[in-house]
Amino acid sequence: MGILRTAVQAVERATSGPLSGIATPEKWVEEWWTGGIQNSAGVRVDQETAMMYAPYFAGVRVISEDVGGLPLLMYERLARGKDRATQHPLYPLLHDAPNPMMGALAFRENLTGHCMNWGRGAAYVITHPRTGVIEELWPLRPDRLHVKCRRMGNGRFERWYQYLDDVNGIYANLAPGEVLFVGGVGDNGLGGHSIVELAANSIGLGLATEHYGAKTFDNNSAPGGILTHPDTVSDEARKRMRADWENLHRGINRAGLMAIMEEGVTWTSVGLPNDANQFLETRKLQVTDMSRWLRLPPHMIGDLDRATFSNIESQQLDYVSMALASWLTRWEQAIVTQLLLPEERARYFPEHLVDALLRGDTAARYAAYAIGRQWGWLSANDVRERENMNAIDGGDDYLVPLNMIPAGSSGSGSDGGRGRAVARFARALRGRRSWQARANVTDAWESKIADADQEVADLEAEKVGALVDEHLPAPKDEDTDGGRGRRSVLAFLAALRTLYAEDGPIAERMTGLWLPLFTSFAADVSTEAADEVGHEDDVDLSTWTRAYVKSHVGYRLSSSFGQLRKIADESAYDQVAADIVDRFTKWQDERPQEVARWEGTQLSNAAARETWKDAGVRSLKWVTQGSKTCPYCKKLDGRTTPIEDPFIGKGDELDGDAEGEKLTAKRNTFHPPVHVGCDCQVVPVP
Repeated sequence: MGILRTAVQAVERATSGPLSGIATPEKWVEEWWTGGIQNSAGVRVDQETAMMYAPYFAGVRVISEDVGGLPLLMYERLARGKDRATQHPLYPLLHDAPNPMMGALAFRENLTGHCMNWGRGAAYVITHPRTGVIEELWPLRPDRLHVKCRRMGNGRFERWYQYLDDVNGIYANLAPGEVLFVGGVGDNGLGGHSIVELAANSIGLGLATEHYGAKTFDNNSAPGGILTHPDTVSDEARKRMRADWENLHRGINRAGLMAIMEEGVTWTSVGLPNDANQFLETRKLQVTDMSRWLRLPPHMIGDLDRATFSNIESQQLDYVSMALASWLTRWEQAIVTQLLLPEERARYFPEHLVDALLRGDTAARYAAYAIGRQWGWLSANDVRERENMNAIDGGDDYLVPLNMIPAGSSGSGSDGGRGRAVARFARALRGRRSWQARANVTDAWESKIADADQEVADLEAEKVGALVDEHLPAPKDEDTDGGRGRRSVLAFLAALRTLYAEDGPIAERMTGLWLPLFTSFAADVSTEAADEVGHEDDVDLSTWTRAYVKSHVGYRLSSSFGQLRKIADESAYDQVAADIVDRFTKWQDERPQEVARWEGTQLSNAAARETWKDAGVRSLKWVTQGSKTCPYCKKLDGRTTPIEDPFIGKGDELDGDAEGEKLTAKRNTFHPPVHVGCDCQVVPVP
């Protein structure tokens, strides 16, 4: 009774009131006495044992680490916008370290985990004795913290706390200003529901399944059974037979030992094997069940059964914007209401930076930066800051297109510059400047593009040929698609993937050849395009060209690797090497000229369009060359569109001459070519 008496005394101090009798104990006595929450699986579940269950631990870890790892900043509201309040006393506590022994990540990770396990997380607030400025925050054990509510003299209610630590002999009443309290999902405002308590059955089933699996292997992965003797045996004999059998055959280390049956004893297996019990299916279902309890996408706790490249990104966005956002809001609102003075709340506020979790791949980020830079809400230094780079001189300027003028403008002020540009444009057109000058520039550069691409094709043939010799030798009689031959193909594909990686030798060579070549080509086109509209200012396309080259190198790597992988996957093993050699022979003979024609049309029109955007041109017109044009180009001939809009949107269709003949656009087409072999041009429209 000494243990029970200690428990009763501790609770008397916590509740300051009478307890029910031993015959009808309160819930806290039941949980304390039984050591956990009762559940249908018959397994003890509490905050400690729950963390031993892998899916639950993984979910708690994901959320608590993400909350703790995101930067938490204090901001000061401005007339428009906000500024980091680095001088506020809370800034270093929330962003760097809340106390001398913990970093910000460990502190917020700790309290968030408490919120999920116990339904509440709390920290003791240490303030300066004279100024009242918050100096440190220390986490409190949630199982020792009791939340109370009392009525004040003015009719209002106030929350206060009792902290009872029997281990260290600490018993304290804490005022609201001494505690930072973050609650989980709750129903009374004083705390939150413990996920461990609510999900006790699910966690208990998972732990029971793990225990069952462990015991199954401990029993030599075999179900229980019955030893049968034809005669009646004594109790002592039965005990000896069972003990002898278990000593000889029970346990994974005794697997495979021979059994010898004496005196007509037979073995009868009882119970069901794991596949009949759907053991693995149950374990998989439990992972999905934990995802429901924790509001997590299944792939974040290791369930990839239904994950694809196309849906993981959207699930990640949903996780950040829905599940994680609620935890971040709980933290931010707790800080505002409990750590900031009432007179500070209109001026200061906390906010997490979630940009890091929403970052796309390099191409997507750069495309978004380009839009922001072009339309004037991002400067070069804004972009560099987001990419963790230092600022540059002159990088704080914000740029806008010349055709963007204030609504209601009468033509004076900023519009006057555009009026002069339009006048120069009209004079240039009257001077019969045309796309033919740009076509002449393209003709001069196509041979150089073909030579450069020939070097790339030769390098690819050399490198891939070496991989073919290494991994795809002449097949032997024992080589089959399902044997060593298939393994050789897989090794070849692995080496091929490395060869065509973004930082591989092929990418490095293409970039080294194309970047200076395309930069000079674009500059020559830009000069002619500027003269075409009478634009006198210099147009720098070097940054644009670097992005263009990066995009096309990535496309070329993906296309080449994809074609070679398809050959390796679909050809018989004894034919793979020959098919790959044939493909490279074709590339070396035909591709340089095809690339030269394609880039000659595409880069020329794209560079001209970028120049005209800088010059303030508003619209473009599609122009075909000669009379022998394809039916699709004929449909586009003379079409005019705003310079920021595509001539053909992705998925749009163009009718051909034959019945049912159609061309479907695979991308937004802002300029020619629209198909292989197209040599159309765009021209500016005043």
